[in-house]
Amino acid sequence: MKILLTGATGFLGQNVQPVLKEKYEVVGVGSKLWDLRDQFVCQQLLGQMEPDVVVHAAGSVGGILANRENPGKFMYENLIMGANIIEAARQFKVKKFVLLGTVCAYPKFTPVPFEEEQMWNGYPEETNAPYGIAKKALMKLLETYHEQYGMNCANLIPVNMYGPHDHFNLTSSHVIPALILKFYNAMKAGESEVTIWGTGEASREFLYAPDCAEAIQLAIEKDVKPEPINIGTGTEIKIKDLVVEIAEQMGFEGDIAYDT
Repeated sequence: MKILLTGATGFLGQNVQPVLKEKYEVVGVGSKLWDLRDQFVCQQLLGQMEPDVVVHAAGSVGGILANRENPGKFMYENLIMGANIIEAARQFKVKKFVLLGTVCAYPKFTPVPFEEEQMWNGYPEETNAPYGIAKKALMKLLETYHEQYGMNCANLIPVNMYGPHDHFNLTSSHVIPALILKFYNAMKAGESEVTIWGTGEASREFLYAPDCAEAIQLAIEKDVKPEPINIGTGTEIKIKDLVVEIAEQMGFEGDIAYDT
């Protein structure tokens, strides 16, 4: 079985590709050589690679600050890349399409634990809304392609991920690498206090990125419906507890302040 993995040079792609390669022939592509915002490029890619399955893990994404500064860019690029590759997969009659969505697509005030049936019950958290809405639109696009064209597809919604190949940049990092970098910088500079955004009371569910490959593999091999499927560990942690855990693991002995 031949798998085309988009976003193979990104954080998730770099974690998933080695695991999938143990079982399948995997062709991983990244944005430097294949610009998925161009519909012709997507058609060229599918025609040249002739995959049995497309796993779409490509995305234009960042942390809180990056989301605030690039709402139009993130919404447009995620929408256009996804729509182009889904349509190309339809044209080339790909046997299955697996979309990696985002937990950001859920409404802001979704009861915990999140259940897939709640997906359309409200507007996403404002900071992540453009990215979340783009991914949610792609989930629906896949459902309609299943309905109209019989496309075999899976909509996976991973929770917040962490692990190797993530980037350490305070403007665009996800929660865990951003916290690691804050403590690292403070310890390097000999500072006695680290400031964390928010109250620390918010809770998150985290998934080790290589473990997401197991869900993708199941989605490839099993007969699944096109409706969204949550991918996670089923446990959550408050940010303040995560902060303490990371501080202890890194040996930071100073104070922690919360900027509410």
